[in-house]
Amino acid sequence: MQSPIPTVTDRPHHADIIARLPSEWTAWPRDESSVNSHVLEASKTPSLFKKNKLRWPKRSVVFISDPHADAAAFENSLIAAGVAERKKKSGLGHLSLTKKGRQSEIIVGGDCLDKGPSNLELLRSVKQLYKLKARVTLLAGNHDLRLLMGLLALARKKDVGNQHFFVRMGKKVVPLFREVFDEYLADTKWDKKIPDEDECRELLFPGDDWFKAFPFHAAGFLTAEGIDREVRKMESKNHSFEKHCLSAGLSLRQVYATSLKCQQLFLHKKGEFNWFFRKMELVAKRGSFLFLHAGLDDSMGQMLLKSGTKYANKAFHQNLKRRDLFSFYYSSIANTFRTKYRDADLPLTHRGVKAIHKAGIHVVVQGHINRQQGQRITIKKGLVHVEADITLDCHSRTAEGLKGHGIGATLIGKDTGVVGLSCDYPTAKVISAEELQGIYG
Repeated sequence: MQSPIPTVTDRPHHADIIARLPSEWTAWPRDESSVNSHVLEASKTPSLFKKNKLRWPKRSVVFISDPHADAAAFENSLIAAGVAERKKKSGLGHLSLTKKGRQSEIIVGGDCLDKGPSNLELLRSVKQLYKLKARVTLLAGNHDLRLLMGLLALARKKDVGNQHFFVRMGKKVVPLFREVFDEYLADTKWDKKIPDEDECRELLFPGDDWFKAFPFHAAGFLTAEGIDREVRKMESKNHSFEKHCLSAGLSLRQVYATSLKCQQLFLHKKGEFNWFFRKMELVAKRGSFLFLHAGLDDSMGQMLLKSGTKYANKAFHQNLKRRDLFSFYYSSIANTFRTKYRDADLPLTHRGVKAIHKAGIHVVVQGHINRQQGQRITIKKGLVHVEADITLDCHSRTAEGLKGHGIGATLIGKDTGVVGLSCDYPTAKVISAEELQGIYG
């Protein structure tokens, strides 16, 4: 098997990045940070893949997920994966593709937004890949769609199903609003047609009767646990959202003005970031691998079996155009970028896993579950998952006690197998095609 680690000659003038990465690779470790107990048991049993041989992507895939508004971590991870190099010794937005970058597919696994240090820089870093004509697939993450739901809810008629979506974005959206206000509104007469504080509060926040009405509205769509979790979450955010805005130096008038500007930037055809949600996909199937942000449920398994990923992606975009945001956000489609397989989430049972396997999907590659010691292979609900969110953004790393800036990527190809490359694990983790074939699906 060829070396899975990009060499120094692949990445000239990037000594600082190289120094943060492992210089050796080992077979995928069997420690708890790298696999779960189900994988260890499965490796001792006959494979379900014997009749359905594991198929690899036609071209190598570089999967980078959850950059969370850290453009430096995102660009350094592209360089670490060997698909890009910096044209200048420093500074963001100066990448060029390497030969490997022109031949590979780059899949961004969602959650480009929130946390920081700069949402706008991250968006511009992703956009440069399209300008370079890289093969890019951008997947929907829950943090990304949370912004979209908030903007759409404000733009549409208020009802019990959607009136909480703006405040539901919570404190993590506040840095984006601060950035947008400073860059686009601060030096303008932004307040000319903006209502007073009390009216803005009424426009932005759910009404007092929402907390009584929502559980009845959600009955039949959400589990009892899901309804309870949603109401408790909104009680907390309803009390704290304005406080977080004020801490960032934003009045509710400024927040409302900024939300209108964000609608223009993200939703209007000529908006600078209109491409972001337009290019977004729900799932991407490459060989026997399904790339997504979070996970699956029984309904999505049946959809993938009967109609395929092209249909699922079209349904994702068609549902976003519907006026009923509630039905979309609590549906099986949205569960795909939200689930953590909790009781509050839509269920994945043996029936769903069987449908997923029949659809030719044997490995799910996901973000959403951040790992502090590099990538992890797990079996959840009987389905193999590669957890590939390795805590890239600087704010999360500080909160979790991780040193330095985040760098890493998950590389998937027939010649190299699955490679977990992370600055937080001493070696690159490698599982060969043969070894992965042996895991019980």
